[in-house]
Amino acid sequence: MTVIDQIIDSPRLPQYVKELKQVLVDERRRRQQFFEHVTEEQKAEFINGRIVVHSPVRLEHNAASFGLAKLIGAYVEKHALGFVGHEKLMISLTRNDYEPDICYFKAAKAAKFKPTQMKFPAPDLVVEVLSASTEKIDRGIKFEDYAAHGVDEYWIVDPSKRTVEQYRLSGSRYTLEHKLKTGSIRSEVIEGLKIPVRAAFDAKENVKALVAIVGT
Repeated sequence: MTVIDQIIDSPRLPQYVKELKQVLVDERRRRQQFFEHVTEEQKAEFINGRIVVHSPVRLEHNAASFGLAKLIGAYVEKHALGFVGHEKLMISLTRNDYEPDICYFKAAKAAKFKPTQMKFPAPDLVVEVLSASTEKIDRGIKFEDYAAHGVDEYWIVDPSKRTVEQYRLSGSRYTLEHKLKTGSIRSEVIEGLKIPVRAAFDAKENVKALVAIVGT
């Protein structure tokens, strides 16, 4: 029996419903305050009613995030496949607001974006680079929330172990397609995109991969 089944079968159901409605009312108020006070200088997210302000990242995190963003962005722009956001794009889902390290939107979705837009819908692909302070969130609430909102592909990048995990949506849940330390990762969502795993962690390999994408 699931938690929902237990609540439905409980004689306290009306009380639980009332309490849950009040929780959501309070949460919506805090969420509005979050949008009113968050600044462009902050990397902050609104998760389950709480404001999460992230600390500065390690060099290895920044290098992996920026390196992958360059490669994915260059490929998408070259082939006019949509839009790639990096670091400071706010993804607003039903309950939570995230700023993924990298996110990709297919062309049809991206065509609706406006230059002054500050909140964006669920992407088609999200890449999160792990750090000690974010791993629990990236593998927990974000993992569940991205899947629930139809993000077709999710990469989890570990700069310390130099691995890339590729998850694909199966129904409403993610399944692990590959966990790679060598070789190449091929996106299922971005048609034709293939990136050497080492290019995410090695500057020279990143340059080689970038040249292969854009040409000399």
